[in-house]
Amino acid sequence: MKMKEKLAMYAGTFDPLTIGHLWMIEQGAILFDKLVVAIGINPEKRCMFSADDRFEMIQRSVERFENVRVSSFTNQFLIAYAQSVGAQFVLRGIRTESDYEYERVMRNINGDLNSGITTIFLMPPRGIVEVSSSMVKELIGLEGWETIVKGYLPEPVFKKLKEAHYAK
Repeated sequence: MKMKEKLAMYAGTFDPLTIGHLWMIEQGAILFDKLVVAIGINPEKRCMFSADDRFEMIQRSVERFENVRVSSFTNQFLIAYAQSVGAQFVLRGIRTESDYEYERVMRNINGDLNSGITTIFLMPPRGIVEVSSSMVKELIGLEGWETIVKGYLPEPVFKKLKEAHYAK
């Protein structure tokens, strides 16, 4: 009997993709047969990078993972999009107590919407637990920012960020 492939989705805004996100993607690539990294596009949310730029940066950052593909969705519940691509799992990260509270509520709502998709929580290692897209954005432009920010981003993302910053 052939086992059904385990497909998971890891979704976010990824503005920009950080080493914390990349750690989650790497873990998802190990845990599941296939992982869809889904960029949630919210037209109401002001992003640093366009959806196309985020797609390209993520694509370049994950190209070494053969079982990972990048997609995007707009104006849809994450759980509905996960179902539409055949995901049985949603991968989420928890860094802080406030993340836990938010993710617990979302897991319960998602369970109400579709009890057939299981939410899996991962906690990043101590060395990257503080890294977030918001934190990275706050550092940009301060004297010496490149040296600090470079350590928090995959190389393709850092390169694009520098280009965007100095093109202003």
